[in-house]
Amino acid sequence: MKKIYSNYLSKEEIAEVLEKAPFDRVALGAGARAKVKELFGEELSAQQVVERIVGDVRRTGDQAVLRYTKAIDGADLTAETLAVTPAEIESALAEVNGEVLAALETAVANVKRFHTEQLPKSWLTEREHGAILGQKCTPLDRVGIYVPGGTAAYPSSVIMNAVPAAVAGVQEIVMVVPPDRQGRVNPSVLAAAKLAGVTRIFKVGGAQAVAALAFGTATIPKVDKITGPGNIFVTLAKKAVYGHADIDMLAGPSEILIVADSTADPRCVAADMLSQAEHDVLASSILITDSPELAGKVAKEVETQLAALQRKDIAAQAIEDNGLIIITKDIFEAVELANLSAPEHLELLTAEPFKLLPYVRHAGAVFMGPYSPEPLGDYLAGPNHVLPTGGTARFYSVLNVETFMKKTSIIAYTRDALSAVSSQIIRLAEAEGLDAHANAVRIRGN
Repeated sequence: MKKIYSNYLSKEEIAEVLEKAPFDRVALGAGARAKVKELFGEELSAQQVVERIVGDVRRTGDQAVLRYTKAIDGADLTAETLAVTPAEIESALAEVNGEVLAALETAVANVKRFHTEQLPKSWLTEREHGAILGQKCTPLDRVGIYVPGGTAAYPSSVIMNAVPAAVAGVQEIVMVVPPDRQGRVNPSVLAAAKLAGVTRIFKVGGAQAVAALAFGTATIPKVDKITGPGNIFVTLAKKAVYGHADIDMLAGPSEILIVADSTADPRCVAADMLSQAEHDVLASSILITDSPELAGKVAKEVETQLAALQRKDIAAQAIEDNGLIIITKDIFEAVELANLSAPEHLELLTAEPFKLLPYVRHAGAVFMGPYSPEPLGDYLAGPNHVLPTGGTARFYSVLNVETFMKKTSIIAYTRDALSAVSSQIIRLAEAEGLDAHANAVRIRGN
C-alpha cells in the first residue's frame, strides 16, 4: 500500500495520484482473453466483444441470447426456459433461510421508506393574465434491471434497483440475471425479486442481456431504461445501447475513501478499507488523515485482517495496486483532497463529522461517524447503494426514484397572457431567422 505526505507534493501532483483510469481501458485478464479467443476465434478487446454481441442480439434476438448464454455461462437453455417461472420463485422463497428472508424483508422496507420520501410532485402555478405553468412527473412504463450472478449472489442489488422503480410507479420491472450452469438462479436473488416488486425475470447475463433489454427479442421485452451494476462487458454494453434505451450510469470498480482523524479506531478504518478491496482486484481503498500515528496503525491492521479473509488474494492485490494512505497537514485539507477524488463511498471517521459535511462537494454517499460503516449502506440503511464511481460523483447522482421517472412541462396561456408577450416572442424568433415561429404567434393576434 502506497503512503504519501501532502506537504511533499503539490495539489496537482496529488490529483494525479488520485485520478482513476477510465473503466473502458481496463485490460482483460488471461482467463477472459482465452475465453474470447475460444468464442470468436481471434483476440478481441472488450469493446470489440461487446460490439459483436450487441450486434448479434439486435439481428437475431433469442437465437443470439441463447448461444451466448450457453457459450459464456454454460447454461443450455431454450426460449421456453429463459424466463423464471412462478413455481421457481415459490420454491426459492421456501428454500431461503428464515433469518436471511427476514433480513431481506427489513431491507426492502427500509429502502422503500427512504425512496418514498424522494418522490417528486407534479405541480401547477398560475401566472399573470391567467397563464398556467407546471410540471407533470410520470413513471417510465417498463424498466430493466441487471443483477450480477452466476457463481455469486447479489440480492441487495435486486432490492436497490427494483424498489425505487416500484416506488416511482413503474408498472413493469424486468430483471435479468446470469444463471448457473444448470440454468438456475440463486434462491436469495429470486426471493429478493419477489419482495421488491420485480414483475418478470430472465436467466441471461452479460452484454447479451443488456442488448436484449435495449432492443427486445421474441421472449425478452424491450425496456425504456436499464439500470444495475455489472462487469466491464455489461458496462460497455450499456454504453453501446444508450439512445435505444436510457441507462443509469457507467459504473467502474468499487471505491472507498476514508477521512479520519486521531480519534478513529485503526481496526475500523482497516476493516472498512478491506470491505471494498475484497470486491475486485481493481477496487480502490484510500485513507486520508492528519494523524501519522493513525496511518501507521492502519497499515499494520490491514495486513493483520487480510490474513483472515476468505477473499484475501483479491483483497491483497487491490490493496497492493490501489491502496493508498495520504497524510495531510490538517483535516480540512483531507476533505479537500477527498473532493478531488469524488469517491463512490466517503467515510468521515472524525470526532465531529457533521462539522466537515458542509465542505464535502463530491461523493456518491457519505457515511458519518464510527457506527456508519459502508456495508450499512450496501444492505440495510435505506439510501441506494448504486453510486457513481471513477470520479463521476462530480456530476452524477446516486440512483433514486427520479431515475425511473420523467418530467414533462405544462404550458397553458390565455389570449390575454399570450398577447402580453407576443411582440417579444416575435422579435426573438425574427432575430433567429425563424419566420414560421414568429407567424405562429402573430396569427393568433388577428
